[in-house]
Amino acid sequence: MPSLKDLKNRIESVKSTRKITKAMQMVAAAKLRRAQESAEAARPYAERFNAVMAGLAASVGGSDSAPLLLRGTGSDQVHLLVVMTAERGLCGGFNSNIAKLARARAHELLAKGKTVKILTVGKKGRDAIKRDFAKHSVGHVDLSGIKSVGYANAQDIARDVLARFDAGEFDVATIFYAKFENVVTQVPTAQQIIPAAFETDGEGDEVALFDYEPSEEAILADLLPRGVATQIFSALLENGASEQGARMSAMDNATRNAGEMIDKLTIEFNRSRQAVITNELIEIISGAEAL
Repeated sequence: MPSLKDLKNRIESVKSTRKITKAMQMVAAAKLRRAQESAEAARPYAERFNAVMAGLAASVGGSDSAPLLLRGTGSDQVHLLVVMTAERGLCGGFNSNIAKLARARAHELLAKGKTVKILTVGKKGRDAIKRDFAKHSVGHVDLSGIKSVGYANAQDIARDVLARFDAGEFDVATIFYAKFENVVTQVPTAQQIIPAAFETDGEGDEVALFDYEPSEEAILADLLPRGVATQIFSALLENGASEQGARMSAMDNATRNAGEMIDKLTIEFNRSRQAVITNELIEIISGAEAL
């Protein structure tokens, strides 16, 4: 049975931990608001851009004059998986869920005899992936020194991916990230970016009725690289909001768990102290009766 001093030290230690987790929760809540606003502000542009691109892609179809980024290499033998996670932990299952989805896709492709290459963005994704797929890693993007992710960071990643595609290093590229739904829900998502895959809808059909100057092929050749950067930027923003939401939820759970542990330790401390006092009273009474 632990002594009163040990129990008191444990209570003080858990109280200190609760202060830290509470402070981290408040910081994550403040960052979440900004990250969520950035992610939500970028969604209309990304959706409208994809609608325009879908219309152009539908009008071009599978013609030989279509840009390579749209029609692809004609093969799907080599896959590049771009796994985007956070630089820090303490955010629940945010990083592990993205890595789990990427690992499942990698195992699925390898089982089909495909070649898998992995580009990681974020330290936690690299650490989770390298245990099983170290030999498949082809690069890493470090964003630890960046406080707020901007479009320029997405352009740097897009240039790296496009350079690898132009060099013939892969046929299909897919990004992995977490789409922000709310504070408690972040959905791990896999999105193909090369060859460009656009969902055609009503807006895309309307766009296809316009006449473009220059041709649709020329416009696509100019816009598709920007489209890759836009999709990566949107994923980075979704990841940022998801990370802070997951951290806020995880620190809230940790704070409440610490409070419950403090209550249990306090009850145990009081019972132990009461037992000590009772024993002392018994010894005093016994000594008095003996005299």
